[in-house]
Order: sequence, then structure tokens, then C-alpha cells
Amino acid sequence: MLDVGCGRGRHAFEAFRRGASVVALDVEGEAIKYVRSVLALMKEQGEGQGVFLCVKGDILHLPFPDGFFQRIICAETLEHVREDRRAMQELVRVLAPGGRLAVTVPRYWPERICWALSTKYRRQPGGHVRVYKGRELVEALESLGLRLVAHHYAHSLHSPYWWLRCLTGHLEQDGKEPLVVRLYHRLLVWDIQHPSSPLRRLEEALDPLMGKSLVLYLVKP
Repeated sequence: MLDVGCGRGRHAFEAFRRGASVVALDVEGEAIKYVRSVLALMKEQGEGQGVFLCVKGDILHLPFPDGFFQRIICAETLEHVREDRRAMQELVRVLAPGGRLAVTVPRYWPERICWALSTKYRRQPGGHVRVYKGRELVEALESLGLRLVAHHYAHSLHSPYWWLRCLTGHLEQDGKEPLVVRLYHRLLVWDIQHPSSPLRRLEEALDPLMGKSLVLYLVKP
């Protein structure tokens, strides 16, 4: 499995824990060092049986052969890439026939609110360069030969959190955020650490209405 734009590695870690051999790729060297150290520790402690590779690389020039991966995750990455069509072509190229691709991007209307509330949000270095409408993204991926098999929305409780950050003008997590932002962040972290919490059920109920992320699952025939 390839995790493109792996960031701090949460998808790579879970896939490795479930038995996959994992390649984690990101443009940020520090992120790759962190993910490599955690995967090595997981391997040492017997939390994963596969192999792993961590690569500093560019989604526009993936350093892998055609059809190499059975599974690819590209989470919250395409909205950062100016040449997104080229990035999609690379994802399709390295995906094996019969393989599956999971793509997530910010949902259109919650993201548009962030853009409306904060000029800083949409202009920060390395930030989002576009807002996708779901149908447009699906059509772009299907035009490259993929077939959509499922979709859903996720992280509804994250939408108000980002609206708050945009309203307060504090987009960095540096411990100096307004109290309401820090408390909300603690609540989200607590929810992630407690899968059976009532908040999780609330979030699942709200996801179709205000989920911050659009999640697409596609197959390469």
C-alpha cells in the first residue's frame, strides 16, 4: 500500500498494523523521518508483520514502476497540488489493475466558509490552492480510467474547529491559540482516543450534513 502525502503517518500506521506492506511518501523530510521512526518501533514491538519504506518524494513524479501498488491512499493532498491532473495521472499509473484508490479532499461548502472567513487561510504557504466540488473530482478521476465504487463524508466536528481558527486568525498550533480553540482541539483529540465515545456517534450522524472531508473509493479495472 502507498500512502501519498503521508504527513504524520496515521494511515500508514493503521495499514501496517493491519498487515499491509507500506510505502509512506511525503515531500517533507521531517515528516518522513518521524513516520520511519514510528514504523520501526511498531515493527520492533510486533505491531506489524509486513515491510515498510519511507520516501521523500513528489506526487508529480512518483518513483515507482507502473502498476506497483494494490492499494493507494491519497488523503488531504490533492488540494495542495497546483498540477493536480498530473498528480492524478501518477496515482493511476502506479496503481495495479484491480487495485483500489482512496482519495480524500476538503468538502466544498465547509472549505468555502474557511476561505470566506480568512484570507490568511487560503494564502498561507503550502496551503490549499483550490476547492473541489465532488462531482468535478469524480469526473476527473473517472476520465483517467478509474471507476467510483463508494463515497462518504467524514470529520463533521472538525468543520466548526477550523471555522473557529479562521475567525480568530490563529491557524498555527503553537500553544498560543485562543482558549476556545485549544479546548476544542483537546476535545477532538479525546474523541480520537475514545472510539466508543458518544461524540463519535454524534459525528457520524452529522457527517452527511457537515463532514469536512469528502472520501472517494475508486477501482482501476
